[in-house]
Amino acid sequence: MFVNRILGVFKLDAGTFEAVEHDRSATSQAALIVMLVALLSGGGSALGAVFKDSSALSSFFSSLVLTFVGWILVSVITYFVGTTFFKGQATIDEMLRVIGFAFAPQLLSIIPCVGWPIGAIWSLIASFIAIRQGLDLDDARTLFTILIAFVIYIILFIVASLLFGGFNALFR
Repeated sequence: MFVNRILGVFKLDAGTFEAVEHDRSATSQAALIVMLVALLSGGGSALGAVFKDSSALSSFFSSLVLTFVGWILVSVITYFVGTTFFKGQATIDEMLRVIGFAFAPQLLSIIPCVGWPIGAIWSLIASFIAIRQGLDLDDARTLFTILIAFVIYIILFIVASLLFGGFNALFR
């Protein structure tokens, strides 16, 4: 069933996202997908750090944590925007599930050079379908939900970067 769902995500099958949305036991499956993507991302970051002569371990764990935090933040923000402004119907758990499964195409990043851009684009399309199905919105409302959520996410990222960057500067 898990593998069939991943294949359904790769096929961009809306029915797969509907099934994931309503299956409360699929939250752990979504978390597993995000964990696998986070491990691949962490490995890539660690490898990149070796070539830049910086800390591979720090890069690995930073990437790992940021992937999970990103998943949770995107899920919560899209839930908030979709339900508040566009009358979408969902729970945060449902958004965690569908968006977590939308990470699956990023597993293609294991393929050197071409895997990560293909996986990123594929995952972006899967995310659109996931958010549409998860919030039960039409395409236009889904697009506006994503655009507004993206702006909020960027603002939060900038604020966090300034706070943590500022703190880092104090301790140098």
